[in-house]
Amino acid sequence: MLSFFRRIINSRVGFIVTFVVLGVIALAFAAGDVTNLSTGSGGLTGNDVAKVGGKDITVADLTARANDELQVARQQQPTLDMAGFVAAGGLDGTLQRLITTTALQQFGHDQGMVVSKRAVDGQIASIPALQGPNGQFDETLYRRILAERKLTDKQVRADIVRDTLVAQLTGPTIGAAQVPQQVAIPYASLLLEKRAGLIGFVPAAIVPAGPAPTDAELQTFYGRNLNRYSVPERRTIRYAVVTPAMVAARAKPTDAEIAQAYNQNKAQYQPTEKRTIRQVIVLDQAGATALAAKVRAGTPIAAAATQAGLEAALIEGTTKIDYAKQADAAIADQVFAAAANAVVGPVKGPLGFVVARVESIQQVPGRTLAQARDDIVVTLSKQKGAEAMSTIHDKMDDALVADATFDEVVKDQSLQPQTTPAVTAQGVDPLNGAKIDPALTAVVTAAFTAADGDPPQLVQTNPDGSFAVVAVGAISPAAPRPLAQIRDRVVADFTADRRRQAARRLAGQVLAKVNGGTALPQALAAAGAPAARPISATRAQLAQAQGGAEPALALMFSMAKGSAKLLEAPQGAGWLIVKLNQVERADASRNPAAIAGARGDISRLIGRELAEQFARAARSELGVKTDSNALARVRKDLSGTGN
Repeated sequence: MLSFFRRIINSRVGFIVTFVVLGVIALAFAAGDVTNLSTGSGGLTGNDVAKVGGKDITVADLTARANDELQVARQQQPTLDMAGFVAAGGLDGTLQRLITTTALQQFGHDQGMVVSKRAVDGQIASIPALQGPNGQFDETLYRRILAERKLTDKQVRADIVRDTLVAQLTGPTIGAAQVPQQVAIPYASLLLEKRAGLIGFVPAAIVPAGPAPTDAELQTFYGRNLNRYSVPERRTIRYAVVTPAMVAARAKPTDAEIAQAYNQNKAQYQPTEKRTIRQVIVLDQAGATALAAKVRAGTPIAAAATQAGLEAALIEGTTKIDYAKQADAAIADQVFAAAANAVVGPVKGPLGFVVARVESIQQVPGRTLAQARDDIVVTLSKQKGAEAMSTIHDKMDDALVADATFDEVVKDQSLQPQTTPAVTAQGVDPLNGAKIDPALTAVVTAAFTAADGDPPQLVQTNPDGSFAVVAVGAISPAAPRPLAQIRDRVVADFTADRRRQAARRLAGQVLAKVNGGTALPQALAAAGAPAARPISATRAQLAQAQGGAEPALALMFSMAKGSAKLLEAPQGAGWLIVKLNQVERADASRNPAAIAGARGDISRLIGRELAEQFARAARSELGVKTDSNALARVRKDLSGTGN
């Protein structure tokens, strides 16, 4: 259920959500193989997939969680469907995570742990997408989203309670591991180990291209490499956009509305006095009196505060009303009665004794309706525009909830429907390379996270409040392009592959000579390959490499001294021969920084291992039974292979 909140961006309300739930702890178990904990089988019958202690995990529980995790996975792989998710082991992983978190929750309850209603309320209220225009939690919005997603408040709260308990149980365990220095020294020494050698390159370009391929050779090569020539799934996308410009006419305020806004906010257009104040709050009166005396004697208030171990706060251009809200009405009366550069205080306030200095006084003249008109028009236009956009959004949302079609919604709001060409999930037409307007990225994402047959949805397209109604059009499954259409490309690929294989044979001959005792530079020269170059690194440098270590360097650290190995160069450019000549062992016992780094890394690994063992113990203590037949039925139903 909680993953639903992570996916509100794809819901009909079109909000962008940044909500990290405590359930991430459960996902972290996957890194430590907690999801692979074995389960027993038992005499479960009926509609239960598993039983953890006294808690049943039903088919509905597992199905709902699998759908949630699929939607999360589709954020990274938009074309993933449920059948692919199940085939890749996603359902099994989902079940194991559900069993583990259920076991931890029950274990926590057995130990007397509770999560208060107030804590759950705070979690829900902190979700940005559930906050109204005033920045406060909007109960109506929350209930509406629950209804749209077919969830209940009870379900959401139960998930928050469970994941909070999981975090409380595993968090201290993960961070509590301590590694003795003597255990860390060997690992730190290993990281400081340095290796050096030579790397040679046999490029495919030095091998002759050979004769033109025959039709039979091309057909065979094409058949073996269909994936290389496959066009990803493409979709045409139907959409209609609503922008502030479309409601500009109805958002224009009338003269009466402008006058009303001026009268309602008349106070802000009256002559106003603003003051810049620098103040210090001192806990005791004696200290405040001494500080005030220093300031009155000529010491700058900021310097006097620093000498007392305090800090002077600067409040710029504030009115008496605003200052009173920050300080106190009595303090505001004295500060705004003082002259410029005067020192006020000490005056007792809510947090202590205030010493303030009036830095400057600014008299802001009032403005007539005519003078304020332009500013009022801008403000009212924004407000009315936002209200108009919200009204359109709500009407469309209500219509979609009532099962209205894309065409009906567009017609009802007099929108201009548009259809994209068949594009991939990246917004590209693979047949001609054309790209969708980046402004429609949210539209493309929404279309590819929807399943075939899903109803239209509303998505935000721009921070200015623009949104679109999006529906999936025609879907073209992934399929290879006909050989006749891409013959030239296949010929080029065939030729490159033939040269790559020939270069592999040539590099193999060089490798055999090197391992037979010939120096790498001489063996390369005899093959007509470029000269070798030296390479060296420490294990620590490999670990710190941005984007991953160079493959040749990584290979060098898995070789025996004096040996040589073959490695394919990136992008099929040829073949690399790596020769390891030197291994320098290190002693980290006199390197505190290296030892500390190793201790930290090992601690994190041990912490995850301890959390895994803790979860395993909780499962063992409660007992876990699974019904393989029920699980098989769920797998068939979700993958579409059931009867």
